[in-house]
Amino acid sequence: MFDEKSAETVLDVSNIEVVYNNIILVLRGVSLSVEKGGITALLGGNGAGKSTTLKSISNLLKSERGEVTKGSISYNGENINEFNPADMVKMGVIQVMEGRHCFEHLTVEENLLTGAYTRKINSSELKDSLELVYNYFPRLRERRKSLAGYTSGGEQQMCAIGRALMSTPETILLDEPSMGLAPQLVEEIFEIVKQLNEKENVSFLLAEQNTNVALKYAHKGYILESGRVVMDGPAKELRENPDVKEFYLGMSEEGRSSFKETRSYRRRKRWL
Repeated sequence: MFDEKSAETVLDVSNIEVVYNNIILVLRGVSLSVEKGGITALLGGNGAGKSTTLKSISNLLKSERGEVTKGSISYNGENINEFNPADMVKMGVIQVMEGRHCFEHLTVEENLLTGAYTRKINSSELKDSLELVYNYFPRLRERRKSLAGYTSGGEQQMCAIGRALMSTPETILLDEPSMGLAPQLVEEIFEIVKQLNEKENVSFLLAEQNTNVALKYAHKGYILESGRVVMDGPAKELRENPDVKEFYLGMSEEGRSSFKETRSYRRRKRWL
């Protein structure tokens, strides 16, 4: 069972600021850590800075004219600010982008095989890796010969995670895995994330707007608003926090809050 107190910190983000186009300040003094073998949730609404934080770690910011201008990011104790995305993949850090981003003109299995491109393995090892993915995602086995562009949103999300798994990652940065999926599929995806974490010892940093489901599966969480961390702690404590219940789970001490009752919440948040 995961124990945060005794777990080793694998990823450390320290007081980073991110600027786009040399003028737009998106992240302001963001700090967080991910423990080896743990699931860390990065929570917040649309535009809070979750995706930017993940791209800062995977070093995909430059492709969008973004830059980490202050602070540092280290992985296994090594500063990775100047690494390129390929270096991060070799270190075992894989990002699953928001919106799945499968190769639509390739089959599901061909998509999975691209995930093993950087590994120097023989056909037997490649077959074993595919079998591992299919064991976690039986639906992908059924659809392996189908073009990815003709599969459902849930199947494409499974394909994207499976493709990341093909690279034998140590840490997966998972961006909005629940986006556009039915509640039943969301639970299925998160159950698989839990299994990968427990059985394959894959660490996860997942950015998610669905606070309820994220805190159900995560070990700890950070809440972002307007590019800064406003609250963090063990997932269980965040689930029971009155502010989190009211502003992110829609529950007040009297029960479920209505939009009319909470629409002025920004004036009442204790952290603003």
